[in-house]
Amino acid sequence: MLTIVQKSHKAAIKLAQISGSKRRLGILAIAEAIESSCDEILESNTLDLEMSREMAISEPIADWLKLTPERLEMTIAILKRLSQAADPTRRLINAPYQLEPSQTYCQLVPLGTIALIYEAFPELAAIAAGLCLKTGNSLITRGCSTASNSNQTIASIIQKALASTELPTGTVENISAEMGISVQELVTQDRYINLVIPYGRPSLVQQVAEKATAPVLRTAIGNCYLYWSQSGSLELTRQMIVDSHDGEPDAVNGIEKVLINQEVKSSMLQSLFNNLQQSGFKLRGDEALVEQFPDFLSLMKPEEWRKPYLTKMIAFRQIDSLSQAVAWINRYSSGHADSIITRSYQEGQQFVQSIESALVYINTSPKFSRIPQEGSDVFLGMSNQKGYRQGLISVETFTTIKQIVQG
Repeated sequence: MLTIVQKSHKAAIKLAQISGSKRRLGILAIAEAIESSCDEILESNTLDLEMSREMAISEPIADWLKLTPERLEMTIAILKRLSQAADPTRRLINAPYQLEPSQTYCQLVPLGTIALIYEAFPELAAIAAGLCLKTGNSLITRGCSTASNSNQTIASIIQKALASTELPTGTVENISAEMGISVQELVTQDRYINLVIPYGRPSLVQQVAEKATAPVLRTAIGNCYLYWSQSGSLELTRQMIVDSHDGEPDAVNGIEKVLINQEVKSSMLQSLFNNLQQSGFKLRGDEALVEQFPDFLSLMKPEEWRKPYLTKMIAFRQIDSLSQAVAWINRYSSGHADSIITRSYQEGQQFVQSIESALVYINTSPKFSRIPQEGSDVFLGMSNQKGYRQGLISVETFTTIKQIVQG
């Protein structure tokens, strides 16, 4: 392992000096290699899926693991969009202060070596490689054993593609689960690794955060809340819930908990429950709501309020006021994407100012997409971590700021 991280560290030093145009060619090489190897990747993924059925893995992991031609097409589109975007490491930023008589400014620069530890999601290695190349960082990937065949195939394709470019050896390294290198061994190499990104269930993220000595960027999936104000629209509530679960392949911002103002009419609740049930959602609720709507809701346990379901399951609770809803969300949500439905501008602004989450949505779906239809942005995921890069994990997340004083 030490050989791998040292090689990656040396590659990062060289990548920081390599032009954006050469790094761009590396991203394109990966995109073209994946595009011409889709059948090979899907065959490897089929082996993993067969093994996972024998292992009886959980439903969300099985969904995350299953690659489709559409998911590979999205990965290729992300890489091509990254190759076309401007080089972020050439971006200059005005400094918040000036040191007289010098000129002071800031520049975005690479972080160095980034380690991605991910659960299922085989295509994440290629997406992370594109983000790292775009920003002049080297990458070490460490996937789970469930996706070992897919991960190894994609890693080999990436490394063969980069071998045909002028990028240094070690630009993208892969540590397979079969190599016997533990996650803890990797995340304690703070001498060589500048950032660790764990991606998967909360248990994985927590495990990495507790054991790492290198800086960690926490990611978050699920357990997002929606507050339905008494002035909010029934149809918009339904649309936001359903649409938020349509993220592909992972509904990162899927609404799993809904707090309902007690003034919302029972007939509107019954209509919503009936519609969601017909759409394939499993519905849960607190004692009061279950007693009122026994045909639609099953009783939930108190500890479920702070845990993500990561499936098409939603829990409901009636609440007295906006301030009570805010207090409940700040206490129990995962803190990365929470929403409100209201016709009151004042209520919407109060929600924005009071909620501690990274992203707040007012009367619009929080659905997550790695490659939005508009703009040039690309996102790896979401972070609820206060401090370093809270919110959407984008190209800028893989950079830091260097302050320059010119005499």
